[in-house]
Amino acid sequence: MFDLPLDLSNARILVTNDDGIHAPGLKVLEAIARSISDDVWVVAPEMEQSAASHSLTINRPLRLRQLDERRYTVDGTPTDCVLLAVNHIMKDARPTLVLSGVNQGSNIGEDVTYSGTIAAAMEATLLGVPAIALSQHYENRAQIDWSAAERWGAEVIRKAVSTPWPKYVLLNVNFPACPADRVTGIQVVRHGKRKIGDELVERVDPRGKPYIWIGTLRGEADVAPDTDIHVVFHGGISVTPVYLDLTHTPTLQTLRHAFE
Repeated sequence: MFDLPLDLSNARILVTNDDGIHAPGLKVLEAIARSISDDVWVVAPEMEQSAASHSLTINRPLRLRQLDERRYTVDGTPTDCVLLAVNHIMKDARPTLVLSGVNQGSNIGEDVTYSGTIAAAMEATLLGVPAIALSQHYENRAQIDWSAAERWGAEVIRKAVSTPWPKYVLLNVNFPACPADRVTGIQVVRHGKRKIGDELVERVDPRGKPYIWIGTLRGEADVAPDTDIHVVFHGGISVTPVYLDLTHTPTLQTLRHAFE
């Protein structure tokens, strides 16, 4: 088990993301973190790393830059940022909580397998630090309403760390694309499943060479009501525990019999 419940007033919080050090969602999460603790550190990628998943940079050196007191940037992935923060920058006094986000766009359903936001929380969890990934759904990228995350973020975090979680579990939180006063509530639900779409756009570059751009991959039709997808698309905040042991235990015995 993690060392929870957590006294947030004395917590050392590490904030990171996958949208980069200048992302508006990072500013939102910094403000949330500073509203619940005075000991907040920021270590985020120099550039956007969306869909980086749990990738680690091993074929080149990493450059770490200090921008201000307790504020750093890394020319690598979200996973790199958390690894360097926990084992290098903050090694003498490790964080007691890692917050990743607020991502520009939801991470629901199968998104968690691609998300750099989730990956940062995964890395923290594997390093023994409880972690929460937070994402803001939107309908118009040019006019993202962050108010749901701004208003409800601290409350979600406080409630989340008020109870113990098992080891190797992280929390995935998604805020709906609606003003804060229209949020219908907070629901703890499972991840949903969405059908795979077919938006692969084929074009030709100025030199006459074809290329393919991957567009929207998921649809939201026919999702179960007890899932993160349904909750977020109906104005609620979803909270989903994610377990990092990917072993499918029921199949173990079946396979053992097959290999006898």
